[in-house]
Amino acid sequence: MSRRAELAERLASVREQVAEACARAGRDAREVTLVVVTKFFPASDAALLYELGCREFGESRDQEARAKVAELGDSVPGVRWHMIGQIQRNKAKSIASWAHVVQSVDEARLVAAFEKAVSERGGQPLDVLVQVSLDGDGRRSGALPEDVPALADQIAASEHLRLQGLMAIPPLAADPAQAYERLARLHDALKADHPSATTLSAGMSGDFATAIAAGSSCVRVGTAILGARPIPSP
Repeated sequence: MSRRAELAERLASVREQVAEACARAGRDAREVTLVVVTKFFPASDAALLYELGCREFGESRDQEARAKVAELGDSVPGVRWHMIGQIQRNKAKSIASWAHVVQSVDEARLVAAFEKAVSERGGQPLDVLVQVSLDGDGRRSGALPEDVPALADQIAASEHLRLQGLMAIPPLAADPAQAYERLARLHDALKADHPSATTLSAGMSGDFATAIAAGSSCVRVGTAILGARPIPSP
C-alpha cells in the first residue's frame, strides 16, 4: 500500500470516529476541528494529508516545525500550523514566525514574549490558547486552574494576541472522562468572562471520542492517522 493510500485509509477512519462521537453527543461534526499532529514525520506526509483535505497541523518542536513549514512553502495555501508543545520563552519569536495558533501558553512571561514577538513581526494577530494543568502539578506544563483567569485576562488585553480558549492533556493515571469533565467546567468559567474564547482543545488518538463527549471542539490526532512515531533525533 502506498503512503498516500495508508494515510487516506487512517484519516477516513478517524473522521468517521469523530462523526460517530459527535452523533452520540448530539453535536454537529462540523463543530470539531481535527488537528493532525505531524511532529517527527516528514513534510511529505503533511503534503499528502493536505491533498486529502487536511488544513490544520500540529507541531511540538520549533526547529522541526520551522523547517517543515519552510519546505512546504506556498504549496499548501490555507494551512494553519498549531504549536502544541512545551515552549521555552526564548523561542517565542521563532514560533511566532510560523505558527498561526499557539495552544500551549501557560505563564505570564510567555504571553509577554509572544506579544512582543508578534508586535515586531507585524501582520495578523496570533491565536492563543491557555494550557491548563489537570493534575495541579505546577512543575509540569500547564497553568494551575486558579491561575487561568488572570492569564486569560492578560491575553485578552494584549494588542497582538487573540484569546481562543483552553487546551489540556489529561494526566497519565487519570480517568480521561473525569479529566475532560473538569476541563469543560473550567472552560465554562472562562467563557463567562470571555465569551469569544470558544475553543476547547482536548483529545488525542486514544481518547478523542471521550473528549468530544465532554465538549471538545478541537482534537489533536497523530498516531491514529500517521502511525507509530519514528524515533526522534536528539
